Amino acid sequence: MTELLEELEQKRQLHNVEAERHRKARDELNEKTREWVEKRDTLNAKVRELVDQAAKHRESRDQLNVKVRESKEQRDKWNKVVNELNEKVTQIKKDNLPKMGPPVSKLKKELKNLEFKQMTSVLSKEKEQELIEQMGQLQAQIKDREKAYDQNEEVKNAIKELRDAKEQAESHHRSVSESAEKAQSEHDAMIALYEQADSLRKEADGAQESFIANKVNADDEHKKHIENIRQVHDYDKIIAGMRQKARKAKKKDDEASAKEEAEKIFDKLKAGEKLSTEDLMALQKSGYL
Repeated sequence: MTELLEELEQKRQLHNVEAERHRKARDELNEKTREWVEKRDTLNAKVRELVDQAAKHRESRDQLNVKVRESKEQRDKWNKVVNELNEKVTQIKKDNLPKMGPPVSKLKKELKNLEFKQMTSVLSKEKEQELIEQMGQLQAQIKDREKAYDQNEEVKNAIKELRDAKEQAESHHRSVSESAEKAQSEHDAMIALYEQADSLRKEADGAQESFIANKVNADDEHKKHIENIRQVHDYDKIIAGMRQKARKAKKKDDEASAKEEAEKIFDKLKAGEKLSTEDLMALQKSGYL
């Protein structure tokens, strides 16, 4: 029985060691699991923050796009007015002024071309002088033409109306360009934020996968730890039972030995022998005294 108890004690110790090893592995995995949860939650919070920011840029973009559409409508409306007034001015000039050659707009364009040529070309003194004279003639024609316009009230008013319409059309065109540029900027910012959010979301998904994997492994280690602890408890019960049984068996053997010893002492009494102190103590131990 001693050898069997020793073998059982060894097996119990092995299970105890295994239980401790699995407990340590479980605790390490649980700690790692908590780290993955924290990382996942931090990333998801950042994703929500980026998505909220992107939504604000999207809202601004949509509002600007509405403004673009409205400004386009106004620009197109005023461009139509400009075209109509151009025809009106042309007709009024034709009706109220003598034929004076090319329109002022054409003369101004020619003057601008000559000025550009003078600034960018290398000319001889004679050519430059000729160019200056041409520019002077154009300036004089423009001045005379504009003076004639100013002197005719109907032409003057029609030109002012046309000029005001052009300013309105140009103002709305600038608004279209500015709003469209701002809308594009808001759109680009929105896309950049969504891309960042997508990247972080992938990291968060990876953290979630790692969390699940660690949780599964931790649960497995915990299960193995519990299994080994149960084995230790089972061995404790078996060993305790065997020891108790051994004690009872020993007690029974001791009682049988004491009884046998008492019977021998009684035989000595019957034979008339004197009992020693040891004999008396043996009888007392056996329960006969």
